[in-house]
Amino acid sequence: MMHRLTLTIQFPAAKAYPSHKAVLPRATVARWIKASLFADAELTLRFVDEEEGRLLNRTYRQKDYATNVLTFAYAESEDDPVAGDLILCCPVVEREAAEQGKPLAAHYAHLIVHGTLHAQGYDHEVESEAEEMESIETDIMRSLGFPDPYVPAA
Repeated sequence: MMHRLTLTIQFPAAKAYPSHKAVLPRATVARWIKASLFADAELTLRFVDEEEGRLLNRTYRQKDYATNVLTFAYAESEDDPVAGDLILCCPVVEREAAEQGKPLAAHYAHLIVHGTLHAQGYDHEVESEAEEMESIETDIMRSLGFPDPYVPAA
């Protein structure tokens, strides 16, 4: 079943990362998110540079570095609609994709799936939750035509 998605995409880093914007057409990003939804959702994706990514991670997580994806989930209970902001840091995503030998689009797909699951309350702080979340991510990624994101590229 396809769930309804209200999607806003913000790309202030577009001028610095035109190749990123090229692999992230709206319809593709929406397809990745919809494959990850278990309820209707209203999400905003924002693609940022390292400076903004670091500022947000420092401000909200007290970690002084830019990370690949930050998810801000706004539902206060399970009865609330899924709503959230996913912040993806372009230079970190690019660096990780290169280090892992993965295409940029595949790494973005994984991080968007990962962030969408966080917006729905999934977490990976304890091992059992991490195993469940990784299994769901792997299934979703395979359904989208990507390999298991947790298996190193050959």
